[in-house]
Amino acid sequence: MINNFRKNFKGAAIEGVTLFSALLIIAIVFVMFIVIFIGGKSQLSWEFLTSFPTEGMTKGGIFPAIYGTALLVIIMSIAAVPFGTITAIYLTEYAKENSIIAKTIRFAVRTLAVIPSIIYGLFGLGFFIKFVGTHVDNALYGGTLHWGQPNLLWASLTMALLTLPVVIVSVEEALKTVPQELRAASLALGATKWQTIYKVVLPGSVSGIMTGTILAVSRGAGEVAPILFTGAAYYLATLPGLGDQFMVLGYHIYVLTTQSANVDQTLPIQFGTTCVLLMLTFVLNMSAVILRYRIRKKKNN
Repeated sequence: MINNFRKNFKGAAIEGVTLFSALLIIAIVFVMFIVIFIGGKSQLSWEFLTSFPTEGMTKGGIFPAIYGTALLVIIMSIAAVPFGTITAIYLTEYAKENSIIAKTIRFAVRTLAVIPSIIYGLFGLGFFIKFVGTHVDNALYGGTLHWGQPNLLWASLTMALLTLPVVIVSVEEALKTVPQELRAASLALGATKWQTIYKVVLPGSVSGIMTGTILAVSRGAGEVAPILFTGAAYYLATLPGLGDQFMVLGYHIYVLTTQSANVDQTLPIQFGTTCVLLMLTFVLNMSAVILRYRIRKKKNN
């Protein structure tokens, strides 16, 4: 009877500790949202969302930063998700588990996942801008500076490299959840390897692919270090194209925090910009969640 009491007490204690930890995390997130919202609610208005900053960024809005952040995330996702999905398909469906190539790829993915984000920025500066961009300018523009400078495209590709390990791991785990029996049945009915992947495996793992996209968007939207060297600008009076520098919400917050001559005056703008960044990330994530839900529902029907 004493042993049963000890077991029940230990189980209840573990359950209580885990529940408390989960509730503590929720409470921390909730408090953060409340503090940020209270600090920035005075700035949230239609003018703040749709106008350009003025008077040294102490007045006006943050529309260029919203526009730049949205473009950065979209281009980053277009570059990272397909490439990460293809890599995960190769690792799961084609490569042997103990092959040297598969082990090398997985080691590279794990290494990329732990590299500090500032290193990606330096790599983007050296490879995309100084190497690729300079060679493109020499080949197409006679050496005139066009792509060999920081811009939205190089920043997006740098961010794609940053989020690539997240996509690969998420998609690979999703592909592994598809039962081997379904693959065997498809092959037994005469389908080729690629037809089995395209018709059976990918539809069964679409939730994992969308989860990888959501995680990539969540991480990429708030990163600042990789884009410091590859495209972020202090202020722009026009909206950027692929070959232009751009404003981004995360860097805008950093500039207001560290470069402002009057921190008290810009503090509400910092909180307001943070609220907008959180809302933009939420909207992008919800779009991916809704798309995942609709695909899953269509597949089940």
